[in-house]
Amino acid sequence: MKRLAATVLSILFLAMAASPVAVAQAQEQPRLRVDLDQLNPRVIGTNSASLTVTGRVTNVGDRRISKLGVRLQLGTRLQSEQQIGDVLAGDKFKDLGATEFVDLEPDELEPGQSAALNLSVPLGQSSKLQFPRPGVYPLLVNVNGTPDFGGPERLAAVTLLMPVLGVPGRAPASRPTSAPSTSLLWPIANSTVHVVSSPLGGPLTLADERLAGELAAGGRLDSLVEAARAAEADTKVSSSLCLAIDPDLVATVDGMTRGYQVSGGAPGKGVETAKNWLGRLKALVAGRCVVTLPFADADLTALTKVRAGDATDTALMASALGGAGTIKNLLGIQPQDGVLWPGGALDSQTVEAIGKAGVKTVLTDSGKLQSGSPLSGGVSIEGTDLRAQPIDALISSALNGSGSTQNGLGAIAFRAGLGGQSEGPARSRLLIAPPRHWAASGTELTTFLERMGDFYTAGLIKAAPLPELLGDGPSGTASVNYDPQDLTAATSGDVTAKMSQIDNETLGLSSAMTMDATKRVNPADVIAPVRFALIRAASTSWRGADAAIVTANARGDLEAIRSQVTVERPKQTIALASGASPLPAYITNGLPVGVNVRTVLKNNVGLRPTEAVPERTVPANGAINQLLPVEALRAGRFSVDVALTTPDGTPLGSDARFELTSTEYGAITIIITITAAGALLLLSSRRIYRRIKDSRADRTNETAPRVTEDAQV
Repeated sequence: MKRLAATVLSILFLAMAASPVAVAQAQEQPRLRVDLDQLNPRVIGTNSASLTVTGRVTNVGDRRISKLGVRLQLGTRLQSEQQIGDVLAGDKFKDLGATEFVDLEPDELEPGQSAALNLSVPLGQSSKLQFPRPGVYPLLVNVNGTPDFGGPERLAAVTLLMPVLGVPGRAPASRPTSAPSTSLLWPIANSTVHVVSSPLGGPLTLADERLAGELAAGGRLDSLVEAARAAEADTKVSSSLCLAIDPDLVATVDGMTRGYQVSGGAPGKGVETAKNWLGRLKALVAGRCVVTLPFADADLTALTKVRAGDATDTALMASALGGAGTIKNLLGIQPQDGVLWPGGALDSQTVEAIGKAGVKTVLTDSGKLQSGSPLSGGVSIEGTDLRAQPIDALISSALNGSGSTQNGLGAIAFRAGLGGQSEGPARSRLLIAPPRHWAASGTELTTFLERMGDFYTAGLIKAAPLPELLGDGPSGTASVNYDPQDLTAATSGDVTAKMSQIDNETLGLSSAMTMDATKRVNPADVIAPVRFALIRAASTSWRGADAAIVTANARGDLEAIRSQVTVERPKQTIALASGASPLPAYITNGLPVGVNVRTVLKNNVGLRPTEAVPERTVPANGAINQLLPVEALRAGRFSVDVALTTPDGTPLGSDARFELTSTEYGAITIIITITAAGALLLLSSRRIYRRIKDSRADRTNETAPRVTEDAQV
């Protein structure tokens, strides 16, 4: 078993008395890491003679550790879903038996050094590990040691679920009376968003070569395909397997086969690797069950919030759910009609939206469905025409994290009847789904499917094609259960707000586009890269990332499109022939569609438009000259910015600065000036007249004869 518990963080606690603070510090500072390479057998049977565990122990702390020893500890039989969950969470369990500690070689490690771990324990009546009866048991790989400046303690541990179909050395036990019909989803999806841009007619650009690495021999995606191909030898496993494919992944790999580049412009090196992998995937899916994932494994609930105020605009949701056509065109297989495996929880608004988009059945975590009775099969979702097929939440949880394949086998055995019956009747239908971005090694994947085949052969479970499970009538009704934990894990409001802004601008740009009679390019195809980039921004692989980073590719695609419709900046200063000369603007359009534009003057102190500028259509891959009626408000040299928008005001291209000179005023300006001068002259004349009149009156008063009292007498 290759790296079963790769990079497992140590489960730490003190074996000796210590203060709570010391325990907390130990948990925050892992000392050792255990990487398991092999566990054999994976399932204990009556013929099992020994149990072997191999791997490596690495000192990941900052202190030397000595007196290293390892042993196996067996817990009591697990009889409830709660007990299984506690073990998967790393909680302590009651020991049923334990082996003696075996020294590691070397038994002393400096920081960064590793030691081989090799344990082989005989099974049977005299073994230290006694399995009383068939069932599922917790098995602990426990590593003890003594760090410098400390005492001996448990420094690392890995807990695994061990299915026991039969007690070693005893007669085979009877099987459960009815084996559950079982189907297994096999996810083939992107682990992260790889596409930076993919413009219409332009080169595909990827962030880096990680996708090529996953497609190459031994890579994650190569391992998933090869393990499924190897399982074709077992008809029961093969018939129960249904491939769940991300259409974005298939479209991206198909684009890589025609050549691509990575950020910075370097040519991509994975063209042949992409061709090879895509060919093997086509061969694998031929005649098989296939279901679609949302495009880029998008969070559909986030997409419904982007256009929350406009229920009639379903373009994003339609694009996210339209992957069946992509898979059919590129892989030659028709996916299951109307069947979707969405990621994340679904709220009522999203359930309604995907129903309108043509989805009939959703495959969803059983924990996200709330019903008054146990979920034994498919159910109708209340208030809708949708059917929900529950995915077993316990098994999904076991398949996630370290030791995923082994713990998954244990959880499947438990569900099949090797556990207790305290939580209701055994399941009659099991739909199993690993993590959507499963990263188990090729060896682990192959081993997992081989042991599934053993379960089928032993009669523990019964192989059933997914269409058989979906063909059963609903066993009841349920409602979607969207709890606070789901809200915390969902795409953030900051992301959806930025997505909404970009989507609004995209709609404005799209509304200004017209199909050119010669080019015959649909405007929707031009803006499709922005739509898909927005959907990728809602990918479940982005959760927790910064909103600006998540939406950067969509913003870049939008800017790249509208930058192709712009006003060219004049190479020299424009001299206005008269005060009311029109301003010549040369508008170019590099898009394969016509675009309706409106010209706007900005920062135009010294210049003003004399009339409204009419909207113009710039032909596809063409240009027009437009004369802007303007008037100079002053003589001299000045500048003005000319900008383009769509009719609804969405900006296009970038502003162009025009440098202007004018030696004359416009007619209106002259009239205003003359009128103002006349008014000033009139006011000045009136004031002069009043001053002369007042001066004459003063002189008359000074020369008049004075009348005295003597004269009167």
